[in-house]
Amino acid sequence: MTHSSSPGTVFVFVHGAWHGSGQWAATQRALAGLGAASTAVDLPGHGFDAPLPSGYLQPGQPGLLTEKSALATVTMDDCATAVLDTLRQTRRHRRVVLVAHSAGGGPASLAAEHAPELVDEIVYLSAFVPAGRPRFLDYLGSPENATARGQSLNLGNPEELGAVRINPLSQDPAYVEELRQTHYHDTAPDRFDRWRSALSPDLPLAIPTTPVTVTPQRWGRVPRTFLRCAEDRALPTAVQDLMIAEADRAMPGNPFTVRTLPGSHSPFAARPRELASALL
Repeated sequence: MTHSSSPGTVFVFVHGAWHGSGQWAATQRALAGLGAASTAVDLPGHGFDAPLPSGYLQPGQPGLLTEKSALATVTMDDCATAVLDTLRQTRRHRRVVLVAHSAGGGPASLAAEHAPELVDEIVYLSAFVPAGRPRFLDYLGSPENATARGQSLNLGNPEELGAVRINPLSQDPAYVEELRQTHYHDTAPDRFDRWRSALSPDLPLAIPTTPVTVTPQRWGRVPRTFLRCAEDRALPTAVQDLMIAEADRAMPGNPFTVRTLPGSHSPFAARPRELASALL
């Protein structure tokens, strides 16, 4: 089977919580092999330039439960601006497909609301869609999310830390396995050890808690696709389907195209070639 995208199409990737642009690399290589261009955004506080809690890399990780995050002042607008900056750089007479994963759906949606002329299509990869409820937290607290795993991964008090903090470098085998089972259950444990070492510990609290308002005239006019992850344990399919249904009710003139991928919340780790093919 051959795949092709429109001439001049570029995919712009927005990662989810605790991730960074680097986690898209295998998917980007697969896309390049299929003839498609792409770039990836580091949201503020993510990626290799992310500030870490002072004891994070020290023996015993002192202060990890209590030290206020350096990302406490990061806002949703800051994150949307990072997406917009990349969209402006890549637009230049090219067709732009914006791809958001998980918590990255908030900043990506706000960017598209601010500048719908920069986006030709949005793809939500098991990602937050704000059209029905404005905060990611509203969906995370819904009855449909009751089966989600991972609540035990959060450290300290997010309100006091100014971030949702996890410990990807934990020395506790049970904690590490819960992190894998939540986000990467179809990635082998030895490969997951490399993936978790690249995660950041802090998600700015603003990302799940800040309301994102989208309108039919701006965000609502951009064609959109939802890629469901069928065995997602971090954001169960019931929540994914709830976001799709509520968005379609709010914006009935431009409903989602819905497709389903096998596997976990993180197909960019477990099956990047399949993800690339689905995107095309």
